[in-house]
Amino acid sequence: MDETLEHRGGTAARPAGRDRRRARGGRPAPGRRRGRLAAYLAVAGPGLAVMLADTDAGSLITAAQSGAQWGYTLLSAQLILIPIVFVVQELTVRLGLVTGKGHGELIRDVFGRGWAWLSVSTLVVACAGAIVSEMSGIAGVGLMWGIPAPVSTGAVVLFLVLMVVTGSYRRVERVAIGIGLFELVFLVTMVMADPDPAQITDGLASFPIGDNRYQFLVAANIGAVVMPWMIFYQQSAVVEKGLGVDHLRMSRLDTGIGAVVTQLVMVAMLVTTAATLWADGEQSVDLDTVEQISDAITPHLGDTAGRVLFSLGMVGAALVAAIVASLTAAWGLGEVAGYRRTLEARPREAPWFSVVFGAVLAVGAVIVLSGVNLIDLNLFVQVMNALLLPVVLGFLYLLARRALPEPYSLRGWYGALIGVIIAATVLFGVYSAVGGIVGGGS
Repeated sequence: MDETLEHRGGTAARPAGRDRRRARGGRPAPGRRRGRLAAYLAVAGPGLAVMLADTDAGSLITAAQSGAQWGYTLLSAQLILIPIVFVVQELTVRLGLVTGKGHGELIRDVFGRGWAWLSVSTLVVACAGAIVSEMSGIAGVGLMWGIPAPVSTGAVVLFLVLMVVTGSYRRVERVAIGIGLFELVFLVTMVMADPDPAQITDGLASFPIGDNRYQFLVAANIGAVVMPWMIFYQQSAVVEKGLGVDHLRMSRLDTGIGAVVTQLVMVAMLVTTAATLWADGEQSVDLDTVEQISDAITPHLGDTAGRVLFSLGMVGAALVAAIVASLTAAWGLGEVAGYRRTLEARPREAPWFSVVFGAVLAVGAVIVLSGVNLIDLNLFVQVMNALLLPVVLGFLYLLARRALPEPYSLRGWYGALIGVIIAATVLFGVYSAVGGIVGGGS
């Protein structure tokens, strides 16, 4: 498919002189560029969708709390996490495209049903936590505008159920990406907040890792970026979309663009709250509600503009993540349990898929409506994700070494490098989580 798309545009009719210029390193001809763009667009979607979902309501709340409490000192962590999240999701893409199997299904085939159930149990916990985060973010935005939490969460559940039961994978993917792109409004709030470059430079060079509160937020930021459901979703999505190994290069590009976009949004939220709260000398400002986060970005933006921009970004982030996380739970559990799992089937043709999808949404809505502190809840969900990293990334690395044939298997110096990156991420995430919890970092 890549080759067909890449050779559309009449490359055979290109003048010889242009071919010679291209061979010498000149710019590709317009037809060739159009062919590459067509090839990318045919494959793109799973990577961008999962990365936009990665910057969910819980992640944005974590970034906001990081900027309010520690200024720009956690900004370096956001930048370091760009290659890490790409490496993790690239392995996921490789496994899906080469084997044609979802993550849970592959674990079952390689390690056995018991290990598969262990892995999918962590997935269900992470998906439930993610749905709670998304519902809490939407409920918080609703309360800002005087909408009761039961009304806003109920409307979201109804919207998601109707979208999934009446749509196909491609339609759901397009809706998810379209909604998720509203997150880019935080790039606007970052510019309008007018951050001090000198303070940013100082923050990039500061690492108060000995402080338990800092450790807790480091763990939360790692857990906010490397989430178990992302791995399951993207591997299932490339299979559901019908992609194969010929699409690996463009799928990597899709994933790389998504990794940069998701972390730019996290950076934007952190910088926005740091510039409006922390920069004036108010150290360790605690944000207890979603409305307080909105209020934090309004001084430089104006009350109405700030609230509208924040609402659009938060709702977009929460909705795309709710779509991805709930679908992941239904897909992942089905891969191990063996029930039919596809968006192309009607609910009566894949009843358990629909039941699991709806149940995850219902559990999230009930927990949010129970009256818990939404900010603390979101931070603990991200820290929980960090504690699950040994299981999630451990299986991913082993599958990349055992389940893939040459030349796709993770071997040699690159395999060793990826092993070091994954081990360091796991150890630092768990260390920060345990240190933050034990030391009362929350």
